[in-house]
Amino acid sequence: MVNLDNDKIDHLIEKFKNEQKALLPKVKLENNFRLENIRFIAGVDVSYFETNGKSKGVCCIVVYDLTEKQVIEKVNSYGEIKVPYISGFLAFRELPLIKDAAKKLTKQVDIYMFDGNGYLHDRHMGIATQASFFLKKPTIGVAKSYLKIKGIDFTLPENKENAYTDIIIDDEIYGRVLRTRMNVKPIFISCGNWIDLDTTTKIVMKLIDKNSRLPIPVRYADIETRIIRNELLTKKGEM
Repeated sequence: MVNLDNDKIDHLIEKFKNEQKALLPKVKLENNFRLENIRFIAGVDVSYFETNGKSKGVCCIVVYDLTEKQVIEKVNSYGEIKVPYISGFLAFRELPLIKDAAKKLTKQVDIYMFDGNGYLHDRHMGIATQASFFLKKPTIGVAKSYLKIKGIDFTLPENKENAYTDIIIDDEIYGRVLRTRMNVKPIFISCGNWIDLDTTTKIVMKLIDKNSRLPIPVRYADIETRIIRNELLTKKGEM
């Protein structure tokens, strides 16, 4: 466990807020690419576990070829988690592992898709948005659940494929509630950076198959993190 006293937590929160505030003007919710040129999409996920009283994490990145409909690369990184969990500041906890994993990629990724939020965040700085400044590529946030922002709830979309409702807070669209398949729970998508929300929706829907409500790269990354985590837990002394 990463345990800090209240004064240190308060200091971290102030520091993290200032860093996010400095990045926000650089966020552009518009495409910096042509949709027809998008081919390689990476799913990113981070999983946590405890060993010997310490918090550990594993990040997996799975690259999916949208043209060939197959996974073409998998990389991972793992290590001790140095930053405690603080709501709204997940990026600072996960970015070290994400950076290490991304450096191992040999394929040039067109878009990164995260198991988490992007612009759909108190300060518009979810993991998908904050990570974009390191990855230098458009990013998308895909979350399985919604944490209320400013007390605002969401409206369920119709029970049909590709139905959606927008999450609007203070007259601004933060993200979208998307029904990727009929008779399944919706997911919560948002722009990360350098992409607009309609394009985000189109790309997510291109990556839905009959096996899950989640887009393929995110689902595969989630599966891979659990596989690697379990492998690490069974290897004495690995961590």
